Amino acid sequence: MSNSFSKEERVAFEDILEGFNDALVLSRNVSIYNTESSMMERTNNVIYRPQPYIAQSYDGMDQTGNFGAYTQLSVPATLGFQKSVPFILDALELRDALQEGRLGEAAKQKLASDINIAIMNVAAAQGSLVVTVSTAAGDYDDVALCDSIMNEQGVQAFDRYLALSSRDYNGIAGNIAGGATGGGAARSFSGTKSNTAFERSFVGMVAGFETYKLDYANRLTGATGSDPTMSTLVGANNYYVPVATSTASTGETQNVDNRFQTITVSSTTDLPAGSAIEIQGVEAVHHITKQGTGFSKTFRVVSVTNATTCVITPPIISAQGGTDAELQYQNCIVTAAAGRTINRLNTTTAPINCFWQKDALEILPGRYAVPSDAGVAVMRASTDQGIELVMQKQYDVNTMKTKYRLDTLFGVVNKQPEMSGILLFNQA
Repeated sequence: MSNSFSKEERVAFEDILEGFNDALVLSRNVSIYNTESSMMERTNNVIYRPQPYIAQSYDGMDQTGNFGAYTQLSVPATLGFQKSVPFILDALELRDALQEGRLGEAAKQKLASDINIAIMNVAAAQGSLVVTVSTAAGDYDDVALCDSIMNEQGVQAFDRYLALSSRDYNGIAGNIAGGATGGGAARSFSGTKSNTAFERSFVGMVAGFETYKLDYANRLTGATGSDPTMSTLVGANNYYVPVATSTASTGETQNVDNRFQTITVSSTTDLPAGSAIEIQGVEAVHHITKQGTGFSKTFRVVSVTNATTCVITPPIISAQGGTDAELQYQNCIVTAAAGRTINRLNTTTAPINCFWQKDALEILPGRYAVPSDAGVAVMRASTDQGIELVMQKQYDVNTMKTKYRLDTLFGVVNKQPEMSGILLFNQA
């Protein structure tokens, strides 16, 4: 007979799942894509998720020369996170039932934190819309800059979220509270928004973003050394041509990840991974209308390949090659010249505040096929987002110890870095 869970343990697991569900704050604000377990195992836990099409329109009645194929881009998503919390209780410790409850609570808290951190790590590393503010957080205009950069580049105006470090969040709350306390600029809010900001340091909706406070936040190191340069001339091949698939020399066709591009620069010595940059003469465009915004396109350095090449996101799709795919997915206008300066925007080490549109980030819940008849008691349940939590228990008669473990399997992907970004304060 296999081990089994008591009624009390089942109730405890239900409490753990409820708390786990409540703690998954950030996963509620990203898209969810449920995978099929057998298929994921056969594809090594990788599935390609489509990016949105961008259509082109033409003037006039006669469209004879304008019919063409659209390029469907996709990105790989992986069930790459396997998080587990194991612990042991012996026959003496089990006399105090609260021990099990405390450890279960700690396990739930850690697994929920792991999921939230995974989402933030992806957003912080790949969000390409960069907003810098020279002062500390504390003004509506700071958040409104994030709204502006999204609007200018055609990002949907709904389901927008902003996760701020505690100090930056409280700085904005202090600005709101000023209307109630007299300690800041006079303002008038309907209801109790100022009082709530003063009493609970709560911000809520600001400039179209639902805001959240993080008790942890990644930090981006300030730039040192000199700004490198690069050529934006056509002959330098530092522009990108999107393609849906590539064909190997052996004839196999495979999908291409079009979120990243390798560029050649004068030196990568002072251009480490994570750097937020803009390139002189490269202007952002509205992704639908293709009209210039009047502001520089921002990029992130994802990795450094060698002394003169690095990988950036998004790619420089400037239509300099003239292909239909470039015109469809054009994201910038380049005024071509040699020796263009790469300006590094992260001048001072600071917390990374992430903002995104819901469809940019996606979480993929996974599932373990744990046998229930192999001498181990198993309970499983799913959160509202479909994230499964598995609890297992096994007793060892030799040592009178009971092993417990709680596990979850999931993946996180940034499908569209140009629909997510970072907000940095105190940048010179």
